[in-house]
Amino acid sequence: MKPPREHDLGLEYDLGTLRRRKVLSLFAGAGLVALAGCSPDSSTTSSPSATPSATGSTSTTPSTSTAGVDEIPGETAGPYPGDGSNGPNVLTESGIVRSDITKSFGSASGTATGVPLTVELTILDADKDTPLTGAAVYVWHCDAQGRYSLYSDGVTNENYLRGVQATDADGKVTFTTIFPAAYPGRWPHIHFEVYASLSDATAAGKISATSQLAFPENVCHAVYGTEGYDGSAENMRRTSLADDNVFGDDDGVHQLATVAGDAVQGYTAKLDVGV
Repeated sequence: MKPPREHDLGLEYDLGTLRRRKVLSLFAGAGLVALAGCSPDSSTTSSPSATPSATGSTSTTPSTSTAGVDEIPGETAGPYPGDGSNGPNVLTESGIVRSDITKSFGSASGTATGVPLTVELTILDADKDTPLTGAAVYVWHCDAQGRYSLYSDGVTNENYLRGVQATDADGKVTFTTIFPAAYPGRWPHIHFEVYASLSDATAAGKISATSQLAFPENVCHAVYGTEGYDGSAENMRRTSLADDNVFGDDDGVHQLATVAGDAVQGYTAKLDVGV
């Protein structure tokens, strides 16, 4: 595994700055570029192809390299990680190791509702292109109203949409969840951290990689046309993948999930993660 990446630098970094590698590219290009992480923009410069099937589902495949997996870009964990680096630490609590993350656990009892989503992450050694068996992944994301459990008003006593899984023999983890909202200033996404082992993850130990998964635009539009995602459609119109301060430097080429399904039965999002 590669050394740990840049971790949580807080809300200002997450919503208003560009990542270090983008800043470096600006110096290398010897030009002046406006620093704009969340400029309103209804256009999208990168749009994956979508092919409807006979059952009415949609399969979206982003353009990615087929010459082996690349190392996932390191991203901020944002202001709401719940890993002890910024306030609450859910990783050491009994119940965090689970596949279905729609419900809170322990003394909390809330359930997140929304369009069903299955997330499949395959964790790979980026140098060898081989599965990392026995690694662990912690995922977290906002609910259909754009709220993060443990932090946001109304859900500070909840811990839903957070969970840890150990990778299987194929390096895969699978989570049952809901499609996240689009909130102001960010492209729809899911946060995740990769650990060398389950014991490291549940001790909030050393992180091998911190990154985010992005969703294709056409899938987001389909979800945000359904009930319960108030405000998400308008927020989508005010941003673009190219302008997002996390995915914008390369249009999320290594973080854009392959998504199949529909807004009625739900979606499956898949991503290969090289570390």
